[in-house]
Order: sequence, then structure tokens, then C-alpha cells
Amino acid sequence: MTTTAIATPAQCLVLGWQSIHALRQALERDAGPQAAAWLQEAGFAGGESLFTAYCEWLGDRYQVSRPGDLDVRHLGETLSAFFRDSGWGSLSISPLAPAILALDSTDWWEADPGMGAEYPTCHLSSGLLAEFLTRVSGSPLGAMEVECRSRGDARCRFLVGAPETLQVIYTSMAEGVAYQDALNG
Repeated sequence: MTTTAIATPAQCLVLGWQSIHALRQALERDAGPQAAAWLQEAGFAGGESLFTAYCEWLGDRYQVSRPGDLDVRHLGETLSAFFRDSGWGSLSISPLAPAILALDSTDWWEADPGMGAEYPTCHLSSGLLAEFLTRVSGSPLGAMEVECRSRGDARCRFLVGAPETLQVIYTSMAEGVAYQDALNG
């Protein structure tokens, strides 16, 4: 008897946000600051599957099989609809500075508004968005959360751009400069 491999949709599953919050809390409790890097690494690992799911969604919804086939004017609209339809939350995308995009959400799934965190906590999303958007754009991109509902901000805001550019912004922030000033400086 021969078996045939069956093509499956993107390797994704539904996992409640409560599970991610519990995982993050346990990791932070037991591993301290290292937890952020581990969650970000897990996010990077999921970027390919998310990209595959996005391509399938584009095909079903717009009869377009690759993001590169979209008119760039519609990319933000389709990304926003995909993340909303997939349960991630609403997402608006806008240029912030040359070569920097802002991804904003007032209901992002990973945020835990009652947490009272000192720093942004959507580490899994940062890694996942970096890998996913690298695949969408075909160029290496990084994602860095600079505002987070987990620390009481009104929204989660991710900056997306070249890793080198984000490193300059991160270094400025570590020196006490607000990210908005670092973007303009």
C-alpha cells in the first residue's frame, strides 16, 4: 500500500491569549529578563507559518497568491484585515519616518492591560512580526514594541524597519531618549 502526502494549510493552531499570558508570566518569574529573548525567538520561529497562512488568505480573499502581486497601496489594508480576521486584533499601519513603519493596535492579543508592566511585553509578537514582514517584503526587517497596553499605554505600537535602524533607536531609548525624538534625531 502506498501513502500519498497530503498538502496541509499553514501549520497554525488556535491558542487562547490566556495561555500566552500564563507562559510569559512563568518565564518572567523563573528566567527574568531572558524570558523576553526566548519569547521573541519563539515568535521568529512562527513567522514562516504565519506568512504561509497570509498567502493562503490572500488567495482565498483576493485571488492573489503572493504579497508581491499586490499593489503596494493595498498592503496595509490587507495586512490589517488579515490580522483582524485571524484574531490578532485590529492593526493600523502608517509610515512614521523614512524607512520606519508604525503598526498600532488598541486591542492586540498579546497585551495584558491589567499587568502594570514597566516595559512593553509583546515579545512573541515582535519576533513573529519581524520574521513575517521580512518574508512579505523580501528584505530583512526588525520589529520593536515601543508602546504597550500591558504597561498602561493606550495602544501597542511596533516600529518596523531595518534592524540597524531599529538598533540606533533602541540605543537612544536606552540612553533615556523618547523613541519619537530618536526618530527625528
